[in-house]
Amino acid sequence: MDGPSRLSPTSSAWSLWEEGKGLELVDSSLGYPISMAEVLRCIEIALLCVQDRPEDRPEMAAVVLMLGGDRAPSPHPKQPEFVSARERSEDSSSSKGPTCTVNDVTLSAVHGR
Repeated sequence: MDGPSRLSPTSSAWSLWEEGKGLELVDSSLGYPISMAEVLRCIEIALLCVQDRPEDRPEMAAVVLMLGGDRAPSPHPKQPEFVSARERSEDSSSSKGPTCTVNDVTLSAVHGR
């Protein structure tokens, strides 16, 4: 990686949180007082929700409990692998031409009489 300018928002948020600088993600227009502990808790929960592997993400019922303060976030969020993989693929595919995909979709509409 060539510095913060190459980081995606998710990767940047994870890096700041991991370095103990998660509060740098807070928009100053929110004003104060805000609960710094609550902000850090929300960041941690958000990072858990964007884990690369679905089995590492909490279920929505658990997220609701965590946001309500009834349950502590666990486990520790992992570095987003999909961000790292994308950054690696950008480096390796920069000399290749543009890539595209074709997605076919069939829609059926059923109308009653």
